[in-house]
Amino acid sequence: MISNKYDFVVLFSVKNANPNGDPLNGNRPRINHDGIGEVSDVCLKRKIRNRMMQLGHDVLIQSDDNKVDEYKSIKERIDNTLDKNILKDKVKFSEQANKTWLDVRTFGQVFAFKGDDMSVGVRGPVSIHSAFSIDPINITSIQITKSVNSTGDGKKKSSDTMGMKHRVDFGLYKFAGSINPQLASKTGFSDEDVEVIKKSLVELFENDASSARPDGSMEVINLYWWKHNNQTGQYSSAKVHNSLKVYKKNEDVEAKDVHDYIIELNEIEGLDCNVIEGK
Repeated sequence: MISNKYDFVVLFSVKNANPNGDPLNGNRPRINHDGIGEVSDVCLKRKIRNRMMQLGHDVLIQSDDNKVDEYKSIKERIDNTLDKNILKDKVKFSEQANKTWLDVRTFGQVFAFKGDDMSVGVRGPVSIHSAFSIDPINITSIQITKSVNSTGDGKKKSSDTMGMKHRVDFGLYKFAGSINPQLASKTGFSDEDVEVIKKSLVELFENDASSARPDGSMEVINLYWWKHNNQTGQYSSAKVHNSLKVYKKNEDVEAKDVHDYIIELNEIEGLDCNVIEGK
């Protein structure tokens, strides 16, 4: 059980990359109606889970391209990992699931499968907000072609396949989160787990490269980390998160680098902020 509430904010940059494509919009980078770039909380949790696995921890929700076991589904992973004698006992099932998988005791999980009588919900202590860019982003779209033979014997050249690729020219994004001690006591989330989350946030984009996100195109600028002196928190999470202000130096000039912004951290009486530079 942890004895302190934690709040954090992560500031990261995107340059010539697609941080989170929208499948309902041709996989273009996500934006809201005001043109502000967005990276969903689901996407961010996926990256944190990947870092957890890379750090050697067991994770229940694994993506196909980062899977570290032979199981083809969450149900199969559960059935082959947990003690079958507790699969019908909600309390024991939750306890063992929390103990077995770090992401379950961190973010929580709903266990409900077709044909099963039992449904179990676990509320995790770590909450993650979606990330939003400080300013509206510019999206560049380019047409690409695939000129290879995907099928056949290679004697006849296939027709070129046309497609589109999208990227954010530059964007400075920010997201916040909190760690709740009361919920941590329910899942067994420990001080050691807090350090894993902290490390994962600092190294969020390590080993995360793809054709849409080349190495070096996404960078954690800083992690802002507040440790309260009690379980309920000295201040509300909203007040803590809002103590970090980020704005452009010149509103009339398009930002192309993090140095085009002013990052202002307002002091909160009795609550120090640990600023950790990204890796």
